[in-house]
Amino acid sequence: MSKKMIKPSLQNPLEPPEEVDFTIPGEVAGATGGYEEVMKEGHDLIQRPIKSVAVGQIEKQHFKKRMTVWERIKVLTDSEPNILFQNWGKNLDGASLVTGILNIGGRDVALYGHDFTVRAGSIDATNGQKLARMMYMAGEKGLPLIGMNDSAGAFVPAGVGGLDGYAEAFTALRKISGVVPSIMCMFGFNAGGGSYLPRQGSFVIQPEDTFFGLTGPGVVKSVLGEDITPEELGGPMVHSASGVTDLTVADETAALRTAVRLLSYIPDNNHSMAPFQDTSDPLDRKTWEINTLLKKAFNSPTGFNTPFDVSIIIQQICDHGDYFEMQPTRSREAITAFGRLGGNVVGFVANNSAVSSGQIDCDSAVKIARFVRFCNIYNIPLIFMEDTTGFLPGREQEARGIVQAGRSMLDSIVDVRTPRILLILRNAYGGAYASYNNYPTGADLVLALPTTRLAVMGPAGKEFVYKNELRALRGSVKQRIAAGTHDRIKAGMEGEAAKADAEKDVAEWLKLEEAALNTRYEKELMNPKEGLALGSISSIVMPTDLRKVLGENLNFFLRHYKPSTWQDVQREFH
Repeated sequence: MSKKMIKPSLQNPLEPPEEVDFTIPGEVAGATGGYEEVMKEGHDLIQRPIKSVAVGQIEKQHFKKRMTVWERIKVLTDSEPNILFQNWGKNLDGASLVTGILNIGGRDVALYGHDFTVRAGSIDATNGQKLARMMYMAGEKGLPLIGMNDSAGAFVPAGVGGLDGYAEAFTALRKISGVVPSIMCMFGFNAGGGSYLPRQGSFVIQPEDTFFGLTGPGVVKSVLGEDITPEELGGPMVHSASGVTDLTVADETAALRTAVRLLSYIPDNNHSMAPFQDTSDPLDRKTWEINTLLKKAFNSPTGFNTPFDVSIIIQQICDHGDYFEMQPTRSREAITAFGRLGGNVVGFVANNSAVSSGQIDCDSAVKIARFVRFCNIYNIPLIFMEDTTGFLPGREQEARGIVQAGRSMLDSIVDVRTPRILLILRNAYGGAYASYNNYPTGADLVLALPTTRLAVMGPAGKEFVYKNELRALRGSVKQRIAAGTHDRIKAGMEGEAAKADAEKDVAEWLKLEEAALNTRYEKELMNPKEGLALGSISSIVMPTDLRKVLGENLNFFLRHYKPSTWQDVQREFH
């Protein structure tokens, strides 16, 4: 038996050598000349970026559990890509970046992808210019952009040319921001410009076992003396927590399929609508599950203070329960998601009382602002669901700039031009209500469930409304304790024991009296009656009718909405 090692190869040894015939069909064979020579050279140039890559480089990529750029394209579409701006150059300058147009689900989509098998996908002046040209074309033709990022950064031997290449790409992507949406997939190990560039995109998708950051662990070690792993520095756990990454997935295939799914919810550009999708889910379907959820929550021992997961309500409203949450692992006191209602794409912005009572903090305010701004720019209608006790107070939030973050959220809501509806589920207090898509901030319609508790203040408001009653109750405590102590001593109890028992009894009495005032406050002032009477609320909706009422009104507003570009381009990020 031979002991000779057999090295695996990606080449088929039985495949005959490729022969390209440049003769014209039916042509009588004759002598070849210069024409056939230049045809062969042209064919070789077209195939050069693929055929010139050594099998060993492809094997290295596969060993790292990564696909080549050409394999990634095959996951995105079965159609043949239209590769533009080949610019391979004398020394394969530019070949480390592939640019082209794909047909995905019948839609033209602009694409770029780093080819890590060629100079580690690095950027120089040639492919930086090529990338910028691709981006400008996407903006001019109104095509959404998908980026497949897998780059070691600037090509060091190119000197400042690599930096100029990145700078040109930075500028181009910024200028098309707000004109066409972009989805960025992060593959491999990206540093420096390779992390700046994709975060300029609308959405970032990051698989497990990938890294991107301004600097790699080696630089951190040499500069700061800090030992840190790529995962700890710039992995999905880090970036999903900070909001740099919008979606994390298991692997490259999941990232690409997620990109295709996300694409189905967003329009081509800022003057078109998101794709309509026919549905067999009746618009007048009763949402009994919402009724069951609220009944179970509010009839529990904690009553109207019981938290519940608002995503269940979103699910019940959407066509066949299908919705697509953005930043699903971050700041879940606020949920931002795409869904369809009657076939139309809609953006949901919802307070989630299951997390921190739905209170809005710095992170959730910024999360809301970014999502609302995107929907506004790209003509996606919005449904806001309100159930919050307000902005999260405290030293930490003030130090982090809750005022500025809250202002960013408010500004994004005030600026909305797309159809928008506010549905008040339960709590809507104070500044949170005043900044959350009510009529004064531009809502087209405000609806409320019967469970709505709309007020200037929450339960603490009783301290102001019933201050005289409370003063009298609390002022009588000493007298009641004294009288109770006296009665107990008279009945035979010892002095200290009698006083302690009287204090306990009076404390229980005061608690019940204040609870009664709480109930009275909720019934008199924490309800939708005043808001309905003053016109702050248009109408009350029963939980079982939510899908029907929201869908019918959304259809009405969309029939009278005409997507158009802004007078001046609005960027997605300030």
